[in-house]
Amino acid sequence: MAIKQKFIHFFFTLLFLSSHLLLVTCKNADDSEVEDESPFTYEEGTGKGPKNWGHIDPQWQVCDKGKLQSPIDLLDERVQIFPGLGKLKRGYKPAAAVLKNRGHDISVEWRGDAGKIVANGTDYKVLQCHWHSPSEHTLNGTRHNLELHIVHRSSSGGIAVVGILYKIGRPDSFLAKLLHHIKRADEGDAIDLGVVSPGDIKFGSRKYYRYIGSLTVPPCTEGVLWTIVKKVRTVSREQIRAIRDVVHDGFEANARPLQQENGRPVYLYRPIA
Repeated sequence: MAIKQKFIHFFFTLLFLSSHLLLVTCKNADDSEVEDESPFTYEEGTGKGPKNWGHIDPQWQVCDKGKLQSPIDLLDERVQIFPGLGKLKRGYKPAAAVLKNRGHDISVEWRGDAGKIVANGTDYKVLQCHWHSPSEHTLNGTRHNLELHIVHRSSSGGIAVVGILYKIGRPDSFLAKLLHHIKRADEGDAIDLGVVSPGDIKFGSRKYYRYIGSLTVPPCTEGVLWTIVKKVRTVSREQIRAIRDVVHDGFEANARPLQQENGRPVYLYRPIA
């Protein structure tokens, strides 16, 4: 088992280092995501939909030509179970934060040091989180109602994103604290939230999927280390409605279509009983 764990760690390190060659011009995860949403939308037939993203801007060509694009379907029959990946280590802490309406989504951005995760032996500082509705990743072909992305960056500029999926049910406790701010957030607003801890985001499970992919909005930067929590949590209809109501037309349903896996390995971490 020790030999297998070392092999898994070496494999992911090698794959991740090679994919980082694509990130040399990316200062941080927030810089690499488009802030001005006007050039693109999620509505096909407008000339600005996902099928056209790679043709709108020369810097977005990877959206069309990339081989490590996200999101993907996490299909059980293709997933390889590897306990050797190890528990995702979280070291989050409270820090100053703002809520922003970026037009294409709602995000919480930390202005102070809000801690980190440790994945594959690398520290990734948390930067921001944002929501997509419906979910972007699917589980065995099922698209859920909401997906939260927690974006992190390493000191070398590498990007690691933790994704959490939600279905309709009881309200989500983290969103509940933000709901009144979300409902009044106009585009471009940066509403002071005071001190917020990313640790208030509930994961609910130690099981997770791991693969190498991309950002799911232009410029679709590749080399992103994805961790998708296996447990599907719950969110209320009111909370989803609030997130959809405040974004611009064309972004109410802000989920990118599924991308080709192209033979990429997808691993599942499941603790040994």
